[in-house]
Parts: sequence; structure tokens; C-alpha cells
Amino acid sequence: MFELAAIEAAHSKVKSGADFPNYINEIHALGVQRFETWATDSHTVYFGENNFEVQAPAAFSPFNIADKCHLNQFQERLRLHQQGQTDYVTFCADCAANGIEKWVMDLNAKTCSYFDKANNVQLVETLP
Repeated sequence: MFELAAIEAAHSKVKSGADFPNYINEIHALGVQRFETWATDSHTVYFGENNFEVQAPAAFSPFNIADKCHLNQFQERLRLHQQGQTDYVTFCADCAANGIEKWVMDLNAKTCSYFDKANNVQLVETLP
């Protein structure tokens, strides 16, 4: 089992999207199998074996999530973030503005799925 403090320590090393792959590897080694993050305020639920879960509280004041998904604009902002050109809070704001409510990282399948407000998958990426 893992503790939120260990996840937070790993996350503190992430300065941009370019740092994200190392973070994923580190928390997977802790036992995290999947996590769900809500763009509105970055609260996150981490899941491990045997239905174990730990929740991280909101990290900032909430953003309003757009009712309609603007996938092309989101993909453009995501690409910038992954290149290290935006910080995490900006990425969450970009998600919200473009109708992405949450993302689900499956560390076993090595995928990240982005969902709109109606819980429809809008994009699935394979992790590096």
C-alpha cells in the first residue's frame, strides 16, 4: 500500500509536462495502479490493489468546466504542456476551458483517458 505523502513527494518533482513520465514511473513503483484527476480543482483519487484508495484534496480554487468539449483546442494545449511550455495549473485551466472534466491514468495499461462532463472519453493516449 502507498501513502499520500509519498505520492506528493514524487509529484513535487514535476515542474512541467516534460517531467510527467518520471512521476508516473515513481508512483507506479509505490503501488499506484490507476488514478483519476478532476481538472476543476485537481483533486485526485489514487487506486491500488484490493480496492485500496487514497484521495488528495483540491489543490486550488475550482475552474468552471466548459459544457462542450473543444477537442482540437485541447489537443493543442495538451501538446504544449507535454513539451514543458505550461505549468500544471495552466494545464488544468486549459482542460476546463476546453471541456475536459477529468483524466484517468491507468498505470498498468500505460494509458491516459480524458473525459468530458458527460463522462464520454474524448481522447486516449499511450504513456511513453
